[in-house]
Amino acid sequence: MQASEVPRAVAAALSSAAALGLMVDDAIVLHDSNRFVLRLLPCDSVARVASVVHQAGAAFEVELAQRLAKTESPIATLDPRVAPQISVHDGFVVTLWTYYEGVPPRAVAPAEYAHALARLHAGMRQIDMATPHFTDRVAEAQWLVDSRDHTPDLPDAERELLSNTLRSLRRAVVERGGAEQLLHGEPHPGNLLRTR
Repeated sequence: MQASEVPRAVAAALSSAAALGLMVDDAIVLHDSNRFVLRLLPCDSVARVASVVHQAGAAFEVELAQRLAKTESPIATLDPRVAPQISVHDGFVVTLWTYYEGVPPRAVAPAEYAHALARLHAGMRQIDMATPHFTDRVAEAQWLVDSRDHTPDLPDAERELLSNTLRSLRRAVVERGGAEQLLHGEPHPGNLLRTR
């Protein structure tokens, strides 16, 4: 997220949580990329904040999280104190999630990683839900790379590298002629959290 948007994104998260009845007066940044993730205090909720252009994606995440939660998949759940929904405020879309306190970090053992991945896939097999084709996700990433307004800090050389990589990988997967290629948040070190 652009630095100039951060204060508005934080304000959108605080306002959305307060409007839903949560006590909130502070926010700690947990992650900053195309979606901004905040820990809201003192209610101890997690807000995912994105530009309103990602509204459909946020709605999809909420629906998918609700369905996967019923399968006991190893996922972060929506905040149970509020209705499962997306909130739109000042050009941002906000979703509220449960905060999980991490335990002391250590490397994720391959067997632990494999077990989490197997549980996630087992849960995914239990739900029937239309998902975006991978080419839709690639097109969204390509749009961000091509948009200097939305990615102003991306240097030209990196912009070109990303653009060429997205195009060539998309072509390689499509030409492979395989069955559906779904993208989802598999547990990799970047989105795997060890909790109690």
